[in-house]
Amino acid sequence: MKCLILAAGYATRLYPLTKNSPKPLLKVGDKTILDWLLDDIKLSGEIDEYVVISNHKYAHHFDDWAKTKPYKITVVDDGTSTNETRLGAVKDVQFAIEKLKLDSDLLVIAGDNLLDFSLNSFIDYAKAKQTSCIMRYYEPNDEKLKKCGVVTIDENDLILNMTEKSPTPATHWCCPPFYYYTREDSRRVADGIAAGCGTDAPGSYIAWLCTVTPVHAMEMPGSRYDIGNLQSYETAKQSYKGITK
Repeated sequence: MKCLILAAGYATRLYPLTKNSPKPLLKVGDKTILDWLLDDIKLSGEIDEYVVISNHKYAHHFDDWAKTKPYKITVVDDGTSTNETRLGAVKDVQFAIEKLKLDSDLLVIAGDNLLDFSLNSFIDYAKAKQTSCIMRYYEPNDEKLKKCGVVTIDENDLILNMTEKSPTPATHWCCPPFYYYTREDSRRVADGIAAGCGTDAPGSYIAWLCTVTPVHAMEMPGSRYDIGNLQSYETAKQSYKGITK
């Protein structure tokens, strides 16, 4: 299994901290955001390669970071240099698949979120379901829901419908940017793009995929810290204690 890390954004809301350094390499406590994620995932023993999808501006930062790690990390430069010319998360995934000729199950994660629970529980869940999977959590705030991916599920966690950034969210089940694609479904990303699925938000591919094949949604067993601006970064630095669940 490969782990794809979405890290091609420009994090303009975190300037000046990210003006010359990528957001996933910001420190929270004694580790970078990315190290918190990967140090947990590697304990599963399931991942044989980590692929960091970056832009041209920040790729060399990830190259330098990767040289210090004891596991296989490949940095993919998507060739963009500005926020205005970015490919979008779904096209970045397909770019990496094509460039590296990936043909395996994929764990696809955002490189700027922290979790207080192990992602290995999600990997185990997906392996048990034998389908592509996402995670979900209950979001009571209607305004926040309008900025997220939202799912409707049945009693067995099967996704019945998913929307991205809908002005009228159907449920309060919000989806963070952590995904498991089966090998078969990783081959379908190009089909989703061709069919017109959104390409900016990473959940847009899942919104299309669940209309053509079963996809399940695991309820998160803990919390996440979405580091999107200076305030949320300060909150994470003050509150995050690592994986406690």
